[in-house]
Amino acid sequence: MAKLEVGDRAPAFTLLDQSGTKVALTALKGQPVVLYFYPKADTPGCTTQSCEVRDHRKDLAKLGAAVFGISPDTPAKLAKFDEKYSLGFPLLSDPEHVAAEKYGVWAEKSMYGRKYMGIVRSAFVIDAHGKIAGAFYKVSPKDTVPKVTAALTT
Repeated sequence: MAKLEVGDRAPAFTLLDQSGTKVALTALKGQPVVLYFYPKADTPGCTTQSCEVRDHRKDLAKLGAAVFGISPDTPAKLAKFDEKYSLGFPLLSDPEHVAAEKYGVWAEKSMYGRKYMGIVRSAFVIDAHGKIAGAFYKVSPKDTVPKVTAALTT
C-alpha cells in the first residue's frame, strides 16, 4: 500500500470503539481529526504514546480535533487499556487491519530476524474537509503529539 501524503483524501472506515460503538470517519467531517495507529495495547511504546495523547487531549480539543487511537486489539482489550490508564478517548478496533491497510500502516516488520506483518506506528491529521493535513509514518511515541499539533496549527 502506498503511503498517504498531505492533500490526499483520507480513506473512510467504520470501526468499533472500546465500548462496541461503531465509529465512522465520514461522520466526523467538518472537524479536524487526529488518528494514531499503534501495534498493541498495554505494551510499553503504545502505552507511552496513548498516555501522551491523553495528557494533551485538552490541547488538541482546543484546536478543534477529535482524537482516535487505532490498533488490531479487540474492543474488550481496548476497554481494559482505556480503564487501566484512564485514557478517556475512543480507541478503535481494527482486527482485520482494514483501516491500517488503507492508511498504509500494515506492513512487513522484522524482529530478531523474524519477518511478520504488523502495524507501523503512525499518526495522521485529517482536516475538516476530509483531506490529509499531516502524515507521520514510523513516528516515535513521544513525537506523536508535537507532530500532530504542528500539523493542526499550520
